[in-house]
Amino acid sequence: MEAAFFDLDRTVIARASLAAYGPVLRKEGYLSVPMALRAAWGQVVYRFFGADDESIDRARRTALRLAAGWEQDGLRRIARNHLAEVIEPIVYDEALELIEQHREEGRLVVLVSAAPVEIVEPLATHLGIDEFVATTPEVDPEGRYTGEVEFSAHGEGKAEAMSRLAEDRGLDLGASWAYSDSVSDLPMLEAVGNPVVVNPDRQLRRLAEDRGWPVLEFDRPVALGERIPLDRRWGAVTALTLVLALVVWAGVRRARWGSRATEAGGSGVRSSGPS
Repeated sequence: MEAAFFDLDRTVIARASLAAYGPVLRKEGYLSVPMALRAAWGQVVYRFFGADDESIDRARRTALRLAAGWEQDGLRRIARNHLAEVIEPIVYDEALELIEQHREEGRLVVLVSAAPVEIVEPLATHLGIDEFVATTPEVDPEGRYTGEVEFSAHGEGKAEAMSRLAEDRGLDLGASWAYSDSVSDLPMLEAVGNPVVVNPDRQLRRLAEDRGWPVLEFDRPVALGERIPLDRRWGAVTALTLVLALVVWAGVRRARWGSRATEAGGSGVRSSGPS
């Protein structure tokens, strides 16, 4: 059996997934403004100058340290509830077409991302992806991130996970396909017989030209709901919950204010299934 492996960030979607969730994480109190600005600047540097394995690993360790103490269920909830507003506008139409083409030709479709599983899983499930590989952060017994990682789906980690999946599912990697934008994914691309680079960084573009690999340019982000209807009930439930909370809070505050006024008058906050 053959497979088609797709990197996520800047290959299936037009931005880094964690950066795309930045404003939501800041709104939810997970990121401070300086942290969000630093993440945005990092994306600008990456886009124009690329990044080597050392700098990417350093950024990953920094992100893990920042996440230490966060509740895993909280991040998973945010990723699900905000899938429509965050991811919908930045999915490449060309990627969706390729995914469908490989599916029609009988290949196993696999999403391979260095992003955390809590972000990758909801999108993989929604797109109907057969399997996914993602970074798995370490969680303590209380369900909070420790700042360490159980499995890093970056560089050689992606290729190793692909090899394990090939063994488990009887995949022929020599006849399979892989798509990525970054030179850091060279092990992933070299693991298959049909590597394809998408919107490549400068290093990967030069390498692809030297090796004669196909180069694709994706430039049509499409509203995902136009291709695959999104279940917006998550957002509706969240909005309704917030409204009810505000109503209750306002009522309690009025009651307290009235009480204080009275007193004054009398005395003076890995498959595509569940992870």
